[in-house]
Amino acid sequence: MKPPSRSAWHETKYAAVFEKEDPALRFLPLAVQQKHIIVTCNYVARRHGLYKLQKVTEARQKCPEAVVVLGEDLNRFRNASKENYNFLRRFAWSGQVERLGFDEVFIDVTDMVDYNLGMINPNALHSSFFHLSRHDPTSGFEFDGRRIAGHTVPEIGHTAADAAPAPGSIDEIFSDRGPASLYMRLMIGSHLAQYLRYQLEEHQGYTSTVGISTSKLISKLIGNVNKPKGQTTLLPPYSSPEADENNVTQFLDSHDIGQIPGIGFRSAQRIRKYLLGRPAAFGAGLVHGDTKECVTVRDVRLSSNMGIEPLERLLGGSGVPKGIGAKIWGLVNGVDTSEVSKARDVEDSYIKLDTMAAVKTELLVLSQSLLSRVREDLSCVDNSDEAVVGDASGEVEDSTSLPTRQWLACPRTLRLSTRPRPPLNPDGTRSRAFNRISRSCNMPSSLLDLSKSIEELSQSLVQETLIPLFHKLHPENSGWNLTLMNLCATNMSSTAASCRDSAGRDISKMFRRQKHILKEWNVKDGNGATFSSIGLRASGKHNEDALEARVDATTGREVGPDALYTSQKLIEKSEDEEIIWQSDDDIPDLDHRCGICGLPVPYFAVTAHNQFHNSLKE
Repeated sequence: MKPPSRSAWHETKYAAVFEKEDPALRFLPLAVQQKHIIVTCNYVARRHGLYKLQKVTEARQKCPEAVVVLGEDLNRFRNASKENYNFLRRFAWSGQVERLGFDEVFIDVTDMVDYNLGMINPNALHSSFFHLSRHDPTSGFEFDGRRIAGHTVPEIGHTAADAAPAPGSIDEIFSDRGPASLYMRLMIGSHLAQYLRYQLEEHQGYTSTVGISTSKLISKLIGNVNKPKGQTTLLPPYSSPEADENNVTQFLDSHDIGQIPGIGFRSAQRIRKYLLGRPAAFGAGLVHGDTKECVTVRDVRLSSNMGIEPLERLLGGSGVPKGIGAKIWGLVNGVDTSEVSKARDVEDSYIKLDTMAAVKTELLVLSQSLLSRVREDLSCVDNSDEAVVGDASGEVEDSTSLPTRQWLACPRTLRLSTRPRPPLNPDGTRSRAFNRISRSCNMPSSLLDLSKSIEELSQSLVQETLIPLFHKLHPENSGWNLTLMNLCATNMSSTAASCRDSAGRDISKMFRRQKHILKEWNVKDGNGATFSSIGLRASGKHNEDALEARVDATTGREVGPDALYTSQKLIEKSEDEEIIWQSDDDIPDLDHRCGICGLPVPYFAVTAHNQFHNSLKE
């Protein structure tokens, strides 16, 4: 059995966008402000005590010399994110590249690693070559196949004595199973990750932090170990008869339960409350995140009261997907089967959103943002040689000045999520809100019309789809107050296109270009009569009109220029639109008449017909 898919997790920071614009900011404490909080800051600022989701007033008191820049305009982050995403996607053979927010990317490189594992010479690991293309053997880079690039957990040395791969024979290393084989695959993946980091910094101007493992869960967490500008690989073994003996559980055990991706704040609080026997206390002045009391993954995993069924009872309920207990228990044990996906979503948070007019306004903003992102990310400009347009005369011509767009993938599901603000408690306080509610529907096909403007499609989407979805989430006309709305396009379906990254070939243009392609086989003499490529002459102007229409008189169906004559007689129109049948004498004799039986024989069948007569003589 093959090891699971290998995932690489890349992370850059919002602050890096400003640092790229002004390199001097790299050496100053820099924080990005949205509304009244710090959404992110560089590592210089973190060393001064600033942190994510800190109040701006508190940050200024903590570090008066900090440079605080406004980050309300998301276009600069969105553009940088898309540029980096497209840059990294060019290297992925499978195209499985998932963008998480603006600053994180998951890449599934399973096929690249497996291919290069088969190309490695086990007798010359020190001078290995990573192939970036299956078709161009010169495209790639050299690497040392005896050691893993970057940091590892657990740590290993990088001296010559430590350069050998994991224990095992050559057959075990290059097999499809076992820790030695997994080590070799992770080693190859680590060198690819290092190459991508260097390329991203050289060509895009951004540094990144990378984690390498066999799942999104582990690659994200392991990537946090050596920040900033580092990469880390979790070494095997990943499984063992005794859980404490494998590196996955040993690595996860020290993490607080709330730090595990996929376990939300509300679920983590319920687990803490269940194990502690009381609610866990929050830290003073906390905006979001940790608690004073830490309940680790090891505490949950080794608790006799924890398991799939207890977690299902504890976390399940109305609006919660079935199987939540199995999912959380799997994450606690380092099992994450989620694949690298291509969902697109946009969201915004609000201090107060409690009127229908305000909801419609915000839904329109989110719709325009989502449709713009989907159109930019999932469609491509069709600059192929087959791109065609119709001119004023109806002729089909090549178009180089009017490029069109084609879908690479189409989202089939649209999801609207909201987060209502809890009501006031009797003592006047308000509980924290972390629970979202969602409704989904089929993606309206009209949104995939690339000829319409984003503004026009957004208006239609809000009125016809999102407002009804919102009323299903909140049937009452008033009385609710929202702190967040999220709009997501997901469930991607690959389509055929002429672009490099498409899932197949779009043959529709072949039919649209048929008349234009076959036109070169038709010529006209001085009298206006048309000759086809096989030298057949259409009789008179009326026949020319009939052939131009390409309509069969008997069936009424259009026929191509290569079907000028059929077993039926051609029609011609008189000036008063009456149909006149041609005489037999007007139709050229296309057949060869047999000298033996006198029957007409098509030219392609003459040889076979003569053989038939010869067989009768014998």
